[in-house]
Amino acid sequence: MIYVAIITSLVALFLLIRSIALKKEIRSVTEQLQELHQGKTQKKIDLTFYDKDLEKLTKEVNDQIDVTKQAISKKQRTENELKQAIANISHDIRTPMTSILGYIQFLELEDLNPEERTEYTKTIKSGALRLKVLLEDFFELSTIESADYPLKIESIKLNRLIQEVLVGFYEEFNKTQIKPVIHVPKDDIYILADSSAVKRIIENLVTNAISHSTGGISFTLEKSLSCVQLTISNPAPQLKEEDLFYIFNRFYKADQTRKGKGTGLGLSIAKSLMQKMDGNLSAELKENRLLMKCEWKLN
Repeated sequence: MIYVAIITSLVALFLLIRSIALKKEIRSVTEQLQELHQGKTQKKIDLTFYDKDLEKLTKEVNDQIDVTKQAISKKQRTENELKQAIANISHDIRTPMTSILGYIQFLELEDLNPEERTEYTKTIKSGALRLKVLLEDFFELSTIESADYPLKIESIKLNRLIQEVLVGFYEEFNKTQIKPVIHVPKDDIYILADSSAVKRIIENLVTNAISHSTGGISFTLEKSLSCVQLTISNPAPQLKEEDLFYIFNRFYKADQTRKGKGTGLGLSIAKSLMQKMDGNLSAELKENRLLMKCEWKLN
């Protein structure tokens, strides 16, 4: 009987000590959460007392802390991108607008000769067209990124579509004295996509290649068992590996000497359209050449 009483007392003492330790640990966790909430620390919750249920709870809390940190980080990145986008839009709009207003003042001069009037009018028209392109591109990008952007997914002949787009750039290639190298199979290659969206993607990539190259542009269309890949390649000695991380960002221009030439939205639009069609657009730098790769998966 005495042994039973001793064992009972020891068990009771153990449970009491454990209960006290558990309460102390709960107070510690509470204090850590308060410091985290008040911004005094960014540490996860630490435990010094072993309890299976408390450990599970702590793990869930720490997982939620990770999710919250990621959300805050994403929010900050989005805010920074928005601020940069607004700054770039302001710059790109202000530059041609200042030019337009300046030349309008010249046109108001009474002693202006016909040749000068024609030149100033031409400059104003050029600035106005640039503004038009900028606003159209920005509106298109914002529309594409909306959840209800309409797409007509159907089976299209990609090799035929590529040829149609390149024919449309015939004059541009001639003017820039660029002779593109084209490796497109004659046999029809089909993909499931929106034909107008694919055309827009290719047009943007070709325009980008022409704008940043003096020649050596190549087009390669390949089909494997799992996908169809279109690669557009052009010399890019000015590019660096770190540029590839930002190349699809809105308004990003790796070649700063070309500021004011183009809106910097073409690649963003192409990337967004590819994602809308469950495709992928990636950039690679190889032997001073920029490789833009469009990939469509085959079902």
